[in-house]
Amino acid sequence: MTAVAMRLESVLTCPLCGFAWQETMPTDTCVFFAECPGCHARLRPRPGDCCVFCSYGSVPCPPVQLRRNGPHEAGGPAG
Repeated sequence: MTAVAMRLESVLTCPLCGFAWQETMPTDTCVFFAECPGCHARLRPRPGDCCVFCSYGSVPCPPVQLRRNGPHEAGGPAG
């Protein structure tokens, strides 16, 4: 089985103006708000999503990556 490394970089895309920018996701906290550098809108997670990365990012947040891939495949601790 091929290990999948956890990705910590995500490109957020503003749903209002379409501006896209890269952010590094924290591994120890959820990000509930982000300000668009293009139009300065305050982004919040969509209903049902845990954070702005899961709503507007190119890569889901680290906890979601772990749930999808499991700790061993996502590069997390072995146990």
